[in-house]
Amino acid sequence: MITREQIPTVLDHPVYDTDGNKIGDAKHVFLDDATTQPEWVSVKTGMFGTSESFIPISDASLVEDHLEVPYTKDTVKDAPNVDVDAGGHLSEEEEHRLYEHYGIDWDAAWQQQATQRQPGTGREAGTTDDAMTRSEEQMHVGVERREVGRARLRKYVVTEEVQQTVPVRHEEVRIEREPITDANRDAATAGPDISEAEHEVTLHAERPVTQTEAEPVERVRLTTDERTEEETVTGKVRKEKIEADQPDEDEKRQR
Repeated sequence: MITREQIPTVLDHPVYDTDGNKIGDAKHVFLDDATTQPEWVSVKTGMFGTSESFIPISDASLVEDHLEVPYTKDTVKDAPNVDVDAGGHLSEEEEHRLYEHYGIDWDAAWQQQATQRQPGTGREAGTTDDAMTRSEEQMHVGVERREVGRARLRKYVVTEEVQQTVPVRHEEVRIEREPITDANRDAATAGPDISEAEHEVTLHAERPVTQTEAEPVERVRLTTDERTEEETVTGKVRKEKIEADQPDEDEKRQR
């Protein structure tokens, strides 16, 4: 059972179900007109808290900084939609539908408080005196992280032509003639006087030879950089206005 003194601790704090799953954040606590004790809590659920569900808190418990209710998250999300009027009340029909959804004996609860109950049940906390509370909706914008694409590294082989200039050498025949001198006369007259002869010289030449060898040149990896951009979100919020109907001067004089 949640007391009225614990209401500030409940508001804007998480609400968990029987399995320890977070249902949402508590936004309003509604009091029973007859007992003036907390009877319902409204919880923001859905994406960015766009839906508001009502949960009975007669059997709820406050644990540290959150509220635990004896219902599953799916049960709460499937609760009937309730449109609370400007005075912060649940109609009898709306409360009946909520009791039925949560399996609470409506007749027993009604008879128990019939002698004390006044029209309009489930008054929001904070409206027990003669002052009127004016409320406004606040838009809370959150962000969700989603996958927008994937990047991958792929290695493949291409063949390119490369050119490189290298010096190559080759041998050419050059005829040298030298006159007979005393130094070479013996070598020149060593053979027959008149005869036929051949002399062969082997010529050599260099040619380019290529050879390839794989060498590591760099390492490549994928990294991500996070950038922050400003994006404008537009939404609609409701606010209450209070006007006073006052008697005019003629009415005052007639009285």
